[in-house]
Amino acid sequence: MTETRFDLAIIGAGPGGYVAAIRGSQLGLKTAIVEREHLGGICLNWGCIPTKALLRTSELYRQMRHAAEFGLAADNVRFDLAKVVERSRKVADRLSNGVAYLMKKNKVQVISGTARLKGEGRIAITGKTGEAPPDIEAKHIIIATGARARTAPGLEPDGRLIWTYKEAMVPQSFPKSLIIVGSGAIGIEFASFYRTLGAEVTVVEILDRILPAEDAEISALARKAFARQGIAINTGTSVERLKGADSVTATLRKSGGATEEITAERVILAIGITGNVEGLGLEEQGVAIEKGHIVVDGWCRTGAPGLYAIGDVVGPPWLAHKASHEGLLCVEKIAGVDGVHPLDKTNVPSCTYSSPQVASVGLTEEAARAAGYTLKIGRFPYSANGKAIALGETEGLVKTIFDAQSGALLGAHLLGAEATELIQGFAVAKTLETTEAELIASIFPHPTLSEMMGESVLDAFGRVLHI
Repeated sequence: MTETRFDLAIIGAGPGGYVAAIRGSQLGLKTAIVEREHLGGICLNWGCIPTKALLRTSELYRQMRHAAEFGLAADNVRFDLAKVVERSRKVADRLSNGVAYLMKKNKVQVISGTARLKGEGRIAITGKTGEAPPDIEAKHIIIATGARARTAPGLEPDGRLIWTYKEAMVPQSFPKSLIIVGSGAIGIEFASFYRTLGAEVTVVEILDRILPAEDAEISALARKAFARQGIAINTGTSVERLKGADSVTATLRKSGGATEEITAERVILAIGITGNVEGLGLEEQGVAIEKGHIVVDGWCRTGAPGLYAIGDVVGPPWLAHKASHEGLLCVEKIAGVDGVHPLDKTNVPSCTYSSPQVASVGLTEEAARAAGYTLKIGRFPYSANGKAIALGETEGLVKTIFDAQSGALLGAHLLGAEATELIQGFAVAKTLETTEAELIASIFPHPTLSEMMGESVLDAFGRVLHI
């Protein structure tokens, strides 16, 4: 290291940390970032990006197997698992190198090693080979250490038969059968990937429905879609234990108490995440930790002066774009930028890149009713959209939820092709506090999938045109 004194130091170079570092530098703060593993964090190296590369492979594989429906011939379609994984890793490596370039471009000093808080703005660094360079000092310190896969007693991963997301992304051989424990976005995405490529997949969810954070109607439609693809789904079911030598036998317990055993070659654990709070010296600095996550206020401030936290380490929603936004607002507040607002979590879009895709922003119907709103709800099916029919992607629904009194958009929920791209239109609308009148006045290009967004709004107010 050439410098040891900074205005801003960030621990963790994931999508929250490195974005905060860039913004800090843009605002004239002398900035350093400490990272113990890879620039880009879990998201870029082992999460968001490489999984989307895998899912793109499965999407193309599915389309090629249906080539005849489009007047094309694609006989003997097959995949090379090693090359599938290799491409995914190359995508991650390319973007990690891109983050390194951005750090250099923005004059952010990158420090490789593990950080520990020593108080009074000081951070001790332990290098990857055990060396201990001089401490660094910063007036403001942001914790952006992210999170890791959660485990449960009796369900500990061994890296061979029982996988976390990391092993699931780089399989040495393709499993013929899988049990996936957990049906959030991570579990469903792996279920979709492996099932599309031919594995027998069973999903086990302890709650009463899959994708439990999504709108119940969308969740139910998604379950039907996945079941038609041959994914076996067990809701209201817990996994009591896993055992096996060459395969894994899972003991399942239904909510009514009945048990059964199922066997598969591999198990993927997708039962949530817990914050990386250990070894940082947080407790010594008076930082509160609840349920494995750092407690912060609306400006990402902890209880310790000059110490902040952002991203997965502070809790849900555990999304890269939420972490990035927190990084921006935190740094801008530190720098005294005018017009900065705390994060409104109802404006954070959520995406699941399965087939079909699932995306949402704002309140679910259940949450909106519980909040006391009188609702107007619109729905428009993919099967009535010209572009969806031309694409051969007619499975899906666009659902919009409005406050009947003010016309305010409360939530939007999508299932179907390109839902993860379409949702941003509603995210922008909600951030701008759009009403139904403004959305109805908006012109949607034809023929596009986005027309379904406008039609769903029309349906909520009794004006739908094409159904």
